[in-house]
Amino acid sequence: MPMRLSCRGRAARCPASAACVALSVLTLAGCASTPAEPVPFKPVPAERIVRQGYTQPGPGLVAVDVRRERSRDVIVRFRDALVYIDGERVTDLMNGEHVVFYLPPGTHRIGVSTQFDPVIELNFIVTADPRYTNRASVTFNDDHRIGLQRVAQ
Repeated sequence: MPMRLSCRGRAARCPASAACVALSVLTLAGCASTPAEPVPFKPVPAERIVRQGYTQPGPGLVAVDVRRERSRDVIVRFRDALVYIDGERVTDLMNGEHVVFYLPPGTHRIGVSTQFDPVIELNFIVTADPRYTNRASVTFNDDHRIGLQRVAQ
């Protein structure tokens, strides 16, 4: 004869099960926004630069460092972030990589995207004035959407 549990038996175990599930969800949610441990950024390999000219130093050009912040979030960790300068795709950044562009002073559009996100552009004033930073940071928010902002040195 098959064994049947009474409703009372199920109800007694239900609060413990619910608490266990809630704890698991909270634990996983907490891990999603935890940044990875700090390590030096790796340069983008030369073979992934698809538009030449932007990564070569020259007279009158200013270095602009674009960094992809490291993340432990598995959903965004392995996505590549496509990087655009003035509307032209130049390269892509993987988790923990950076690229240095050499641009003439003035306003340039730096853009980023993924296969799931539209291009996000930032009007970036490039200047040799040491009071201003020439660094941008690529990050992902809690909804796994890409973002771009100018950051301090």
